[in-house]
Amino acid sequence: MSNAPSEPPVPPPSSVPVERSSSSSQHLELDDTRLDYTTTAATIVLRDEKGQPRAALFSVAYMLDDVDALDSRPVTFCFNGGPGSSAVWLQFGGLGPKRVDLPDTLAPVAPPHRLVDNPAGLLDLTDLVFVDPIGAGFSRAEGEAKAQDLYEVDADAAVMGEFIRAWLSRNHRWASPRYLAGESYGTTRAAALAAWLSDRGVALNGLILVSLATDFQQLVFEPGNVLPHVLFLPAYAAVAWYHERLTDRPDSFDAFLKEVRAFAYEVYAPALLKGSALPEPERVAIAQKLGQYTGLPAAAIHRRGLLIDDAWFARALLGDSVDTIGRLDARYVGVDDDPHGQRRTRDPSYDAALGAFTSVANDFLRREVGWRGDAVYEVLSTAVNEAWSWKRAKRYGYINTTPDLQRALYANPSLKVIVLAGLFDLATPFAAADHTVAQLRLSKPEQVSVCYYQAGHMMYLHPPSLKKMRWDLTAFYGGTVVEDTGGKRKRKR
Repeated sequence: MSNAPSEPPVPPPSSVPVERSSSSSQHLELDDTRLDYTTTAATIVLRDEKGQPRAALFSVAYMLDDVDALDSRPVTFCFNGGPGSSAVWLQFGGLGPKRVDLPDTLAPVAPPHRLVDNPAGLLDLTDLVFVDPIGAGFSRAEGEAKAQDLYEVDADAAVMGEFIRAWLSRNHRWASPRYLAGESYGTTRAAALAAWLSDRGVALNGLILVSLATDFQQLVFEPGNVLPHVLFLPAYAAVAWYHERLTDRPDSFDAFLKEVRAFAYEVYAPALLKGSALPEPERVAIAQKLGQYTGLPAAAIHRRGLLIDDAWFARALLGDSVDTIGRLDARYVGVDDDPHGQRRTRDPSYDAALGAFTSVANDFLRREVGWRGDAVYEVLSTAVNEAWSWKRAKRYGYINTTPDLQRALYANPSLKVIVLAGLFDLATPFAAADHTVAQLRLSKPEQVSVCYYQAGHMMYLHPPSLKKMRWDLTAFYGGTVVEDTGGKRKRKR
């Protein structure tokens, strides 16, 4: 239920950006507690050193009402990835007080789509600010600034950092504990942003990194780069186990993944590093083992030089079927654009979510919060994604913000990081998250924890994983999770 939202007038067309805001009072029933909160959709105009507008960033903030001690009330800035994505996925998928009512049917659900209260959200633990980067949602470059100049790692992090500082000042929240939550490329951004803020004296309390993607050498299948072949293998095995494509399917999923991880690091990786110098008997034996773990034909793996990229795996796993499995969530199956092709050309898991999130975001902002105007809300802009610059100044090779994350952790030994990884994610595989954390080389390993879910990239779309995610994040924010007499976990705030 919500009160009638405020309805500010739509500003007339102008070359000078006008800041706008619209608010609505709402409430959430959580266990035996009623949470009254205010939702505010707003733009903040950022200016350059000459006072000229350079960007207008749009956000949706959920703030608990009647909080006496704001200095102990955390605020979490949330964003998704893409690049080019708005923050609707985290907002209406798992973290916000409302979520899209999307049953885990592993297929698209026909409209109309609707929002329902989300008891697994984080509003009881923290205020939430969902921020859309430039080119996504209603956020745009302004004045003489060129959007293209902002479509790269460091400029993007700087704009988001300027927004956070402005938001903290306007809302009198500099004394509050501060967190960042990013998903996918949003973790790339979060790592760079954590370092940017740290360098300017804006200390953070914690980072929530959903579907980690800070080192792109782990994720990009290019000739000569064998790292992703090693790090994707445990995910391939998990997916083959899920779809029952293994000849001898182990009963214990966890034990199976432990075995595959050991093979990937101790046998497969050294074999790929040897390349053509690998003796043929070893090559044949490894191809057989890969076939056993992935459900793919060993002969085909041998012909491909023991290399299994994600697009081939997605089509080959189901044999002669015209279907493909999903990239974001490999539990999903759908007809491919090229039913006779050898490589995946579409992602049925993305198709299943896009329409629902687009509908609920527009309806919520325009009807419940009262945002007016005909501007298109860019849920995920392919134009931004295609225009993105994958280079960093004075750096070579693949984008890698892991050193930024490391620098932020070194500078702030009290900074906590939690990584959430889906076992059936073929976009950012869970073994890559493990590898990234290992490369941080922390003197205090307890600063970073990794949690795993039997779901995909957006693990919050899987109801059991959403529940587990709630428990994990409750503990991360300092809440207490205890066992009741029935052996079921329950939360204490």
